[in-house]
Amino acid sequence: MPVKEIVFVGKILVDKGIITPGQLEEALLEQKACGGFICETIVKLGFASKEKVFEILAGCLGVPYVDLKDRLIDSLAIGKIPAKFASHYKIIPVEFKNQTITIAMANPLDVSIIDDIRLLSGFEITPALSEEAEIEEAIRKYYGVGADTLEKIIAQSSSEKIIGEEKIEDVSLAAQEASIVKFVNQILSEAVKDRATDIHIEPFCNELRVRFRIDGVLYSINIPEAVKCFHQAIVSRIKVMAHMNIAERRLPQDGRIKIKTKGEELDLRISSMPTTFGEAVHMRILGSKLFLDLKSLGLIDSDLKIIEEVIKKPHGIVFVTGPTGSGKSTTLYAALSQINSEDIKIMTIEDPVEYQLKGVNQIQISPKIGLSFATALRHILRHDPDVMMVGEVRDYETAEIAIRAALTGHLVFSTLHTNDAAGSITRLLDMGIEPFLVSSSIECLIAQRLVRVICPSCKTELNNQKRNAMIEQMNSREIIKKDMPLYEGKGCADCRFTGYKGRTAIYEILVMTDSIREMVLKRQSAQAIKQKAISCGMHTLRCDGLRKVWQGITTFSEVFRVTQKEGD
Repeated sequence: MPVKEIVFVGKILVDKGIITPGQLEEALLEQKACGGFICETIVKLGFASKEKVFEILAGCLGVPYVDLKDRLIDSLAIGKIPAKFASHYKIIPVEFKNQTITIAMANPLDVSIIDDIRLLSGFEITPALSEEAEIEEAIRKYYGVGADTLEKIIAQSSSEKIIGEEKIEDVSLAAQEASIVKFVNQILSEAVKDRATDIHIEPFCNELRVRFRIDGVLYSINIPEAVKCFHQAIVSRIKVMAHMNIAERRLPQDGRIKIKTKGEELDLRISSMPTTFGEAVHMRILGSKLFLDLKSLGLIDSDLKIIEEVIKKPHGIVFVTGPTGSGKSTTLYAALSQINSEDIKIMTIEDPVEYQLKGVNQIQISPKIGLSFATALRHILRHDPDVMMVGEVRDYETAEIAIRAALTGHLVFSTLHTNDAAGSITRLLDMGIEPFLVSSSIECLIAQRLVRVICPSCKTELNNQKRNAMIEQMNSREIIKKDMPLYEGKGCADCRFTGYKGRTAIYEILVMTDSIREMVLKRQSAQAIKQKAISCGMHTLRCDGLRKVWQGITTFSEVFRVTQKEGD
């Protein structure tokens, strides 16, 4: 943006009393150093709100202000300007009427962009003012992730010529490969930006679907239809990054990718699977940011005290149970981090090693060469560990070695896949472990789930009518608390209009008492053990979840989605 225009815009805001001359000088220095539109710099520095700055500026410039966050754009307008032009000029068409396209742009004073779009489109152009970040988000939303890249690939592909039976390849092939690299990078960047934990690339008959798992729920990502033609190229690029065999398409493969984005290192676990219409790819994103503090996990004070006491014991076994993706590894890492010190030796056996813990010996199992959980566990006992963590107890052999290690003076942490804490006991008995071993070795059983947190940006209190209707619908009159408000997220751009942003854990902690040990020896049912634990003060997953509902952290529907009805 020319200096004269920058000063002109700044002078308008000073004259209107939005900012002071001193603030304008500071903003001009920042804008000169970092670039961008002067209005966005003023908003970033906190001198004025975005709405006030842009609305007043739009009025002074004689152009409309378009808030793209809540605006639905007609596909007819989108179709008038190709994605590559929208991405290059950072504009978005918002309306097409009477042979005129209204385009939202961050700098409506830039007549060169307006002239270029008029020439390229063949229509009259009317500029409107919008925030640059909102324009970029709208381009991804309406054109699809990587749409500009795919348009370039298709344009390059069209330069290939067919003469008789012979196909003459253009030298643009190398450029195509580079564009596929860019497209894959765009998918990864978008996933990280959206806080996704998983990326699913799934081929079907007439489409290639890309989905992100955000806060435990899958969302389809808008991508151009033409991406189906480049499915195998995309898969090959991912395989190359993960050091997988690109020639093998008939068998499942696993790999890993390390990437860096915005200063954060990410570890991606890659899995390819042959399907009817080609190879499907799943990517698990493991970030470097991990809650290594038990106090950050969402535990109430009484539960936190129980866990802190249990993990200080010199021996015994602690099981964390729950389905895949319920945060078990995070809880185990937090517990190990809490007790990690120079005077104890900690060793872990994992599949895979998800996060690196300083000062902890971590072992990655490899069944292909015979390094299983049981084999590794048998050998690390010879390395004089004080504390051991076994990623998962999957079979009788692993369970028996882990339990016997706990009985011989080691503190052992591990996981199981069961619905609740008491169910872990019957699972071990069903594996063939003797009741006296289970009874004497286990110190604590922790069941957990993850629930979505109400988005703070659109969090609103329910009125009495809606509050009572929700309680009636959930059939939860027994937990009604008078004068305690309920909340929900109305949905906004920050939370992708879901009403939720982020997750927290709910817990069920069963501490082995003498009475419960007696019940285990007698092989009593999991339900009987659970009822006994409740009578001794244990609260269930659902109770912990409902407590967080009344605290305004989550909602009834979210708790009921991930927990069983009491007595089931």
